[in-house]
Amino acid sequence: MKLTDVAVRKAAPRAKRYKLADGGGMYLEVTPGGAKYWRLKYRVAGREKRLALGVYPTVSLSAARQGGQEAHRLLAQGIDPGAARKAAKQQKVEVATAARDTFEAVAREWMARQEVAEVTANKTRWILETFLFPEIGGRPIAEVTPRELLTALRKIEESGKLETAKRAKIKAGQVFRYAVLEGKAESDPTASLRGALKAPKGNHHAAVTDPTRMGELLRSINGFAGQPVTLAALKLAPLVFVRPGELRHAEWGELDLDGAIWRIPGEKMKMGAAHLVPLSTQAVAVLRELYPLTGDGRYVFPGLRTSSRPMSENTVNAALRRLGYSGDEMTGHGFRSMAATRLNEMGWNADAIERQLAHAESNKVRDAYTHAAQYLDERTRMMQAWADYLDELRAGGRVIPIRQTRSL
Repeated sequence: MKLTDVAVRKAAPRAKRYKLADGGGMYLEVTPGGAKYWRLKYRVAGREKRLALGVYPTVSLSAARQGGQEAHRLLAQGIDPGAARKAAKQQKVEVATAARDTFEAVAREWMARQEVAEVTANKTRWILETFLFPEIGGRPIAEVTPRELLTALRKIEESGKLETAKRAKIKAGQVFRYAVLEGKAESDPTASLRGALKAPKGNHHAAVTDPTRMGELLRSINGFAGQPVTLAALKLAPLVFVRPGELRHAEWGELDLDGAIWRIPGEKMKMGAAHLVPLSTQAVAVLRELYPLTGDGRYVFPGLRTSSRPMSENTVNAALRRLGYSGDEMTGHGFRSMAATRLNEMGWNADAIERQLAHAESNKVRDAYTHAAQYLDERTRMMQAWADYLDELRAGGRVIPIRQTRSL
């Protein structure tokens, strides 16, 4: 016998839970507490199952019957209504998750997990915020297609920033691979973009490596007529050949001039590991001469406008341009290439050179000065010999190798 609205309304609670059938497997279940639930009993592959149709009076008798009829239509098509409901709920969850896991949200999550030098983190954030977030930042990361990403990258390329476009692709790939590992995306679309961008011109970090031209450059630096802090940076750069960002972020508290050593903490290094720079007598002299000008502040090379921040990353390159060296001839980073090229050619231990260049840091010893001190005695001799060699070139003397000998 079919239920009526009156019967449903008057169904009173009893000591035990009971059911009132409506036909077709649908029934009203009444609990001892007075709650009334609509249920549908059905079978799939010989197994009895139950489907919740709602709670009375929120769901009326007629609405419950409509739900039951829809379930029977699915059953007629061979579809389990309970499984279909679960799938629909899961899809809603996935849609909501995708909406939450946008490219920008995942990229920021990835950035927060990176242990890199501040200058590296800032460059990564600048690339993402300036070029990629405006284009694909609001898109669910799982839905970003190779074509969408390529369109964003080609906008950078079309503005003439070929190197930036290349770096943006690399950063995007790192974000997508993180998303894949975290279950937020199925694939990395950058894998499909190999060869899709124009290659930047070679010799990105132009450098002077010919001894005669090195001497000319060093003499030009000595004649620099700009700011004394910039002059000091130009003089120190070839003596220590650290990365430009590491040079301009140098702090007086990291320097032991009496001990002739510069201790750079790991958080400032590109590879994230602490680094030691032995200081030649020439490097110490440059720093002692500079100390009266900037020694009362934090940074060795403070900015012109405020001493609370280091000099601009363009300062050294701009000074080189002022000295007549184009970007295709010499850059601030080029002092590293200069030292690496000449020291290797002169026969110094390749491992000691690589260690002094802070290449290939080991994650297992990250931030450990024991690792930073590898080959330190040899590196100390090498740095002093290098500085003496640069003095010879500057003076225009004989170009002789500073080849390491076994007696050292």
